[in-house]
Amino acid sequence: MNAKTGKHFSNKSIFWLAVVLGIMFVVGLAGYTHYTGVRPVKFARLTTGIAVTEQIQLKAIPYLPAEGFATVIDLRPDGEAADEPPAVVVESAVHASRMNFAYVPVPHGDIPAGAVTALARAMAENPKPILLYCRSGRRAARTWSLVEVSRSDGLDAADILAAVKAGGQSAEDLDTAIAARIANRSVAAGAMK
Repeated sequence: MNAKTGKHFSNKSIFWLAVVLGIMFVVGLAGYTHYTGVRPVKFARLTTGIAVTEQIQLKAIPYLPAEGFATVIDLRPDGEAADEPPAVVVESAVHASRMNFAYVPVPHGDIPAGAVTALARAMAENPKPILLYCRSGRRAARTWSLVEVSRSDGLDAADILAAVKAGGQSAEDLDTAIAARIANRSVAAGAMK
């Protein structure tokens, strides 16, 4: 009710007030992030509980819980680039933001079987949703694809490749490795019968 006139605000007035306040909030947030240099983390969901992104800025880590993340897994080896923070610094920032952290360094090139096993273990031992990252997100998505195809109840090859592609990455060159791991699923399932 308007105190001066004693009249109620119309639904139309309330709607436009909400629109104006919403615009002011968005512009204010954009100005804040521009001024402070904090950029929202752009990530791509591979599954409901797994997402990938590129190198995370330390200033952006406190915003990750608001995006729903419970765990951050670093797949980028320390010392890969001079401008990247070492895993221990990222871990400290992640823990300060009340999330779990795991470090599973994966080198450029072929993905070692040990890295696939280590990532599978880290994903199993930590709460979801999980954010995986490396320099560009490519190794993270590719390593995840090998973990996913190795799971007895994991997605099929086409769905894995589609998820990686939807995440802005590519894993088509892993077709042979994915097919071999799918075959191992069938062998393991047959042995259990």
